[in-house]
Amino acid sequence: MIIDILLFSIGLIIILLSAELFTNGIEALGDRLNLSQNFTGSVLAAVGTALPETILPMIAIFFFSHSQGHDIGVGAILGAPFMLSTLAFPLVGITVLIGHFLLKRRELEINMETVGFRRDIVFFLFAYSVALFIVPFEDHTLRIFTALFLLGIYVLYVMLTLRGESQEMEKVEHIYFAPKNPEPPVFLIGLQVIVALIIMIMGAHLFIKGLEHLSVAIGVPALIFSLLVAPVATELPEKVNSVFWILRKKDTLAIGNISGAMVFQSTIPVSVGIVFTQWDITGLALVSGIFAIIAGFIALIISYVEKRLIPFGLTLGGIFYIIYIYLVIKENF
Repeated sequence: MIIDILLFSIGLIIILLSAELFTNGIEALGDRLNLSQNFTGSVLAAVGTALPETILPMIAIFFFSHSQGHDIGVGAILGAPFMLSTLAFPLVGITVLIGHFLLKRRELEINMETVGFRRDIVFFLFAYSVALFIVPFEDHTLRIFTALFLLGIYVLYVMLTLRGESQEMEKVEHIYFAPKNPEPPVFLIGLQVIVALIIMIMGAHLFIKGLEHLSVAIGVPALIFSLLVAPVATELPEKVNSVFWILRKKDTLAIGNISGAMVFQSTIPVSVGIVFTQWDITGLALVSGIFAIIAGFIALIISYVEKRLIPFGLTLGGIFYIIYIYLVIKENF
């Protein structure tokens, strides 16, 4: 048990540190390539901080397929959009409220680029609904075509985001591989990204091994354990980055980091799950998916209301997270 907890903890620390290293490199790359805030937040930063919870199910599915790996993998795939829509969005809303009423550091509104945000949510709602309700379970060939269709959706999303109008990206102060160099060469930025990715994969492997053993030791089903614990832990980079961006009044980056990750998580990891697992989504796993869709739809609706109401509206998704925890506890304990 102690060794499993140690492996779990070390893996988590490695994942978080490497994700920060990766995100910093991605943001610097966006600055050097003169990309927009919307593209940098919704694509580059979102993909960078989404890698921990993306690598997690990949490692589980491909390297632990003979145990509970598939359950952990599917749980992590479904848990990511659920946590983003029911925990990350409310955290942003709460941060705005705290920043305004307690810290007096910002206004009571979210000045995000609504066009990009709405595009993110619409793509997420469509792709995730396909994954949950339209996947042909029996015919493997059709499942492959469904996965390819979802991958195509993400490619289309990236193209539209790249071409969309948005504010220019602010200059990144430094990268960790060259903290004193304000203009690091592109190859050094790329090296930081690659090193971070390698470290992240190593951390994910340790995390999965400890997670699987812990779930058996404490008697909690691997699927449920990974739905609640793994996504919260591995999505800390997204949450922390968004909190910092909100406090610095970089709302487009903060919101895009979450909404863009939702699009990524509903297409790329889901495609792998559809092809390489049974993808039999029932029970609490299905409930988490439905809650994620409802919370995402609420976020889309509130983007059309007054900006001062958006922080309050984003916190509504937290209700579904609380309800889900209650359902998990009721069914398993």
